[in-house]
Parts: sequence; structure tokens; C-alpha cells
Amino acid sequence: MTSVPAVAAPPDTGSSGYQGPSEGLDRPVRSMIDRIEPITDRWLRVFVRSPAMKRVVQVQVLLPADRGKPRPTVYLLDGRGAPEHESSWTLHAGAVEFFASKDVTVVLTTGGPANLYTDWQRRDPVLGVNKWETFLTRELPPLIEEAFEGNGRNAIQGVSMGAEAAMMLAFRNPGRYAAVAAHSSCYTIARGAGQAHARGIVASYGGNPDNMFGPPGDPDWLAHDVIAHAEALRGTAIYLSSGTGIPGEHDLAGRTDLPDAITVGGPLEAGAFTCTLALVDRLARLGIPATVNLRATGTHSWPYWADELARSWPTIATALEIR
Repeated sequence: MTSVPAVAAPPDTGSSGYQGPSEGLDRPVRSMIDRIEPITDRWLRVFVRSPAMKRVVQVQVLLPADRGKPRPTVYLLDGRGAPEHESSWTLHAGAVEFFASKDVTVVLTTGGPANLYTDWQRRDPVLGVNKWETFLTRELPPLIEEAFEGNGRNAIQGVSMGAEAAMMLAFRNPGRYAAVAAHSSCYTIARGAGQAHARGIVASYGGNPDNMFGPPGDPDWLAHDVIAHAEALRGTAIYLSSGTGIPGEHDLAGRTDLPDAITVGGPLEAGAFTCTLALVDRLARLGIPATVNLRATGTHSWPYWADELARSWPTIATALEIR
């Protein structure tokens, strides 16, 4: 097996001073790959010892057929209900089959529901320690690059909660991602309905939103607002999509994997459509180009996001210089 590196851990900026159980982690001072377990010869479970997260974190990796040269990496973020040991991208969007012919390494998050893939201010009694931004942008990439022949070019993509997170990570870490694709989410979090939506995501799994970015007026909310900081996306290839919430081809054909896709997913997608329009308008005002697919129909459900995986690929592949 290819040797893997260890990288220096960033300082823990959480305010709780949490010293609780490490969930199997002996508190290393550097992140490192703990072990790799194959699902198939090209689909791996990779367990990373994360000082920031204070535990061993599983990600999954899809490898290209040709592994004899450096290649780009695509990170896929899950939605609010992220499964503990799997990725919804492989369960519901056909990611394994889609990327089988693509010359990229794919990294998929597992677990971490209702966390927004951010660095929380403090440990939450229910949702635990969340330092996802540090993990995804500082601890994990050097390990992936070294172990799986990365070439230094990266893209990130997400749906719903993961879409907002992908855009956050892109603007907060300029230059890290050549491309970002985001499907069916809201992109303002500083105040009003956007913050209420984000707080609702956390609360839906029993978490306390104040443990994420503080009370409603805390500056940390504004610091994670995509629309407020859209200028920082300049130079990043952007793909945005959403449906209107009106039942579409997958709903009418009974193909959605959620029984309440219309009654719940319809209103959710209608809200995401309005939010996406706001970001599209903001980018246009700033003169920042984006590829946008605003569909006339479609609910907040995986069959539509599976379609968007393929539709967004040309934008991502061009930015990653894949030919």
C-alpha cells in the first residue's frame, strides 16, 4: 500500500475547551490515515485520525481506472440526513457508476448530519465536535493528495445542506477549488429567513444552533454568508441548479426515493429556487460567471440531483483541465 503522510494539526479554535471522550482517537498531534478498507478494488473506506474532530473520521474514495498518473480530486458533500457509514451520492445518485469512466479521484463524506460542514464554535451535546471545515480543507487534502496521486487541482460539489457548505468552503478558502457545484440550497445565513433555515437544519437533529455560530447576532453568521462574500468566488468555476418544487418527471413517474417528496420536498425546493435566484442575481451584479440550470419542475429529492451530477460535470471537468 502507498505510504501516507501526516500533517501538522491546526490550533483548535473552539471555545469549549472540550476534553471529553476521543471516540477511539489517541489525540495525535497530526492528522493521518489510520487504515483503508476496500469495498471493491476501486471503492475504498478511508479512516482518518483527525485532531480537529477529535476522532477517526471515515470518508470514502472512488479511484479511476488509470492509476498511473497524478489526477484531480472531486469532493462530494451530503445533505442534512448524511448516513453514518455511507454516502447518499453512492446510495441514491449512482456516483460509483458515473465516475467509473472519469479521470478523477472522488472523495465522499460519510456521517455528520445537520452540521453544515463547518467549524462550530463549541462542542454540541447531541451532535458532538464539528470541525468539518478544518478537516476538509486542511487535514484531509494533503493525505488524499499523497495517498492517491493528486495533482493539486480540486473541485467540490454538494446538495441541499451540502450545497450551501460547498459554496461556503469555496469562498472561505480561495484558490482551493477550481470549481464548485451546488444544487438546491440557500446561500445566505447572516440573518432573517436564511439564518432561520440553517438553524432549523441543526435543530432538526437535536443540535443547538448557538453552538455552531453563536446567537443570531454573532459575527460568525455573517462570516459564513455566501451572498455577502460572493466576490471571493471570482475565478472559481460555478454551477448552480434548482427546481421550482412543482412535481416533475421523477415525481410523476413515481421514481423518487422519498415518500413525501411532493408534500415536503416540493416546498423545500421552492425555497431553494428562490435562494438560488438570489445568488444568481448577486453573481450577475458582480460580473462573476456561473453556469445555471433553473428547472421549471422538480422537488427536493435525489433523482433530480443524480441528473445534476451529470449536467454539472462539463463545468467541473473543464475547470479541472480534464480532457
